[in-house]
Amino acid sequence: MASKRKRKRGVSLRMVYSWLILITAVVFGFTLFSIYLLNSTFNSLSNATTEHIELEKAAHELMDASDYLTESVQRFTVDGDKRFLDDYFTEAFKNNRRDEAIKKMSVNSNSTAAFSQLQEAMNASVKLMDQEYYAMRLVIDAMGYNDYPDVLKDIKIKEKDAKLSSEKKMKLANTLVLNDDYYDQKNKIRKNMNESLEELEKLTLNEQNNSMNNMHRQQFIVCILSIIQMIMILFIVILTSNLGIKPILKAVEKIKIGAPIPEIGANEFRYLAHTYNKMYSIYKNSLERLNFKASHDELTGAYNRSGYELLLSSVDLTTTHMILFDLDNFKGINDNFGHETGDRVLKKLVNTLKSNFRMDDYICRIGGDEFVVFMVHSTPEMKELISTKIEHINKQLSESKDGLPAISTSVGVVHGTEVKDTSNLFEKADEAMYESKQRGKSTYTFYTTTATAKA
Repeated sequence: MASKRKRKRGVSLRMVYSWLILITAVVFGFTLFSIYLLNSTFNSLSNATTEHIELEKAAHELMDASDYLTESVQRFTVDGDKRFLDDYFTEAFKNNRRDEAIKKMSVNSNSTAAFSQLQEAMNASVKLMDQEYYAMRLVIDAMGYNDYPDVLKDIKIKEKDAKLSSEKKMKLANTLVLNDDYYDQKNKIRKNMNESLEELEKLTLNEQNNSMNNMHRQQFIVCILSIIQMIMILFIVILTSNLGIKPILKAVEKIKIGAPIPEIGANEFRYLAHTYNKMYSIYKNSLERLNFKASHDELTGAYNRSGYELLLSSVDLTTTHMILFDLDNFKGINDNFGHETGDRVLKKLVNTLKSNFRMDDYICRIGGDEFVVFMVHSTPEMKELISTKIEHINKQLSESKDGLPAISTSVGVVHGTEVKDTSNLFEKADEAMYESKQRGKSTYTFYTTTATAKA
């Protein structure tokens, strides 16, 4: 019972929209959050890639700096050109690319393994500098330079090497930076550098893969949320159409033809339709009552003069009898019994007429005690039937069981085929009725164009 009542009431559009707005807001919030995460992941990927490019560049810078130092010291020991000595110390203490590379690597906590390898390379490079310092000190002593970096002044030449000639000192210095031991140490530095680069490459690739996986997951979530939003938009459109737009369009069609509107759709629209239908019903009933009062006699319920005129204008003469009833001695009833009794007699007449004629026939009160019956779908050959009806009516009116005085009617009857048009119809019925009055009343007369048929 409750479910049936709920179905009749319908779905509340306000409640549905409230929930849809809430759900849409939640989904939209998740979508924005997912887009934010996607953007953060992309930024992280971009930053990580940029950072690791910088780290790789720093690692290469350290290797390039080490090679540059090697080249400078080797060329200095070959010909003793002091420019290469200056180049060596400019790189080692002014440009300082090796320390800058180590500093860049140390700030990234994720590159621990790469930093470890790079630090070993740096330590090996620094250790190799002791050998390079000694070689350069031999060249300086051999060439007799007095102006050279302070760091080399602290280097003490071994006693046996100090006794060597300038040529042999140069040769020894050259050997120190070109022998197998020196290159073994250089290869160790290069190996550490390569291992550092490999670690950086692994780290970069790993972070890129993780970021890409996160991006794919977040893209999938954003895609799903977008699909959900599209479905919800489609659902809202369908819901609005079924619960609001279609009922309104149907209501407009019904209103145009002056009919009640269907109580369908959303609960709010059903309430509106129900209220409209109640007002419509009240309006129709009021209109019908007004129309009834306008065309019917208030006392007897028969058609009044206006109703009679309307019926007369549309009567089919070929299939209609007009039967004019006039109460005999009705004035005496009003005078002797009072107007209230007279009114009751009029009502009795109308009720008697209704009981003897068909529902399709029309009963009209055209004057104080004059009544017309339009007997439709009738032929001129139905005189016997009409005569029987009139006699039965007069018999019922003559009975006083209901406490009303006995009364009779004088009747004039004419068929539409006996006249030229509707304007003559009442005239001929009145002539026939007058003939009945002349013949003693309580009788009837049929009007014909040849002669008047008497009862």
